[in-house]
Amino acid sequence: MSTTKAHKPPAEAAREEPFAGKVREILVALGEDVGREGLVKTPERVESSLRWLTQGYRMTVADAVGDAVFEETHQSMIMVRDIELYSMCEHHLLPFFGRAHVAYVPDGKILGLSKVARIVDVFARRLQVQERMTDQIADAVMDVLQPTGVGVVIEAAHFCMMMRGVEKQNSRTVTSALRGIFRDDSKTRVEFLRLAHGGRANE
Repeated sequence: MSTTKAHKPPAEAAREEPFAGKVREILVALGEDVGREGLVKTPERVESSLRWLTQGYRMTVADAVGDAVFEETHQSMIMVRDIELYSMCEHHLLPFFGRAHVAYVPDGKILGLSKVARIVDVFARRLQVQERMTDQIADAVMDVLQPTGVGVVIEAAHFCMMMRGVEKQNSRTVTSALRGIFRDDSKTRVEFLRLAHGGRANE
């Protein structure tokens, strides 16, 4: 898979180093009593939670896709919309969450639909910035299928804007990545963006 825009995860040894003790030090630095009932097990819970939330470091696109690439002559756009995603902002270690819309035009191969969502999770479950994650998902689908083109749109709400700083509760960040025909052909690009930003049921 292309690594030109990929974020290289830390070494395996660094990922496995226990850090509950460091969480305990942070709590003390914040002025908390780490001996009180509600916080006694918090450092271990935080370590377990962060390892789960960043499990994408221990996942690969190849593992996520498995053998779910199929020969198929279909040549029209395929889109998986409204893929829920949850990630962590690498700047403040606060969550951001939203939806990914992923489309491609196949060139002899298609991907099992659930695998598109799994590719999103590979990159979402890391410390991230939304812009890079959008590119990584698009590049991964391109590498797996070698399709005519790929389009990805992500809409997300960032707690680093909602809970701190400007505290704008209704703000959303929208990013896109276009590859191949989605970038080069205006009709395909317009169709994709119309489908990605189109109205949803019950909204």
